[in-house]
Amino acid sequence: MIKTVLLAEDEPNIVESLTFLLERAGFQIKVANDGRQALNTALEQQPAVLVLDLMLPELDGYEVLRRLRADPSGKKLPVLMLTAKGQRIDRETALECGADLFMTKPFANSEIIAAVVELASRPVD
Repeated sequence: MIKTVLLAEDEPNIVESLTFLLERAGFQIKVANDGRQALNTALEQQPAVLVLDLMLPELDGYEVLRRLRADPSGKKLPVLMLTAKGQRIDRETALECGADLFMTKPFANSEIIAAVVELASRPVD
């Protein structure tokens, strides 16, 4: 069965490159261009993994994570925070809000594929 990755990203070039990479790795991709859409889609469609940008319109990635983790159906969704903000405080805040992994842009293609594969392979309790 093909696993779905929800890509919450508002930068078209990054959406295009991640979609290409992850589809080539065997995933189906859904895209949300703002935080509100990302939260709603994640809760309604239950993707295998959420790749979440920090800086999104409507709701930022931190708020999406807080609301996702507060909802029983979003508590265990694996989340990879992918952001251009790479300060220690950004990483710590993302992990405190419930991110499973944190990566910065620019990213190595092999690293992001490996991270998504790892998250998608985790057993669901």
